[in-house]
Amino acid sequence: MAAVTRDLRVCFLGDSFTAGVGDPEHLGWVGRLAARSARAGRPLTAYPLGVRRQTGVEVAARWATECVPRLSGEWDARLVVSFGVNDTTLEGGAPRVAPERSVAALDTVLAGARAAGWPVLVVGPPPVADADHDVRTAGLDARLAELCAARGVPHVAVHAALAADPVWTAEVAAGDGAHPGAAGYAALADLVWPHWRAWTA
Repeated sequence: MAAVTRDLRVCFLGDSFTAGVGDPEHLGWVGRLAARSARAGRPLTAYPLGVRRQTGVEVAARWATECVPRLSGEWDARLVVSFGVNDTTLEGGAPRVAPERSVAALDTVLAGARAAGWPVLVVGPPPVADADHDVRTAGLDARLAELCAARGVPHVAVHAALAADPVWTAEVAAGDGAHPGAAGYAALADLVWPHWRAWTA
């Protein structure tokens, strides 16, 4: 008799990249990842919870309110968290959120999810069309990765690979300087896919 796979429900918490802003197909990386997962035999209920311009602190402030109603129950409930580009955006000459506060925000989500028994996958922030901004974002991502390692949480680094991806960089440059189009989001989903497959196996 084949094993019964529990119903998989996943909240995708984040910012405009999680929301798929800029994608004319309105799928983003989340929709593409969910579709590929279903084709591979792991269907899910995906809840894309991206909010434009939000920082990690703002994501952490709303995570429980949005995820508890969607994930509480007798199923395989999980979270994917991705933020950072807005944290490192300059306002008044300084990043909107200091790196230590961004790290603490992620730790808040990880602690809450751990208490609820919900596994977490963290997807690092992507690059934009601003070299100085990218340096700050890559630095923050390194600190987020360190936290994930300390907490035993998988972290997917996408920044360097996308910065070297001609499709991503061309679409970001042709768009608003931050968000790619369909092909760029497909490239991001491809980077997340092997980690997703292992995480949901």
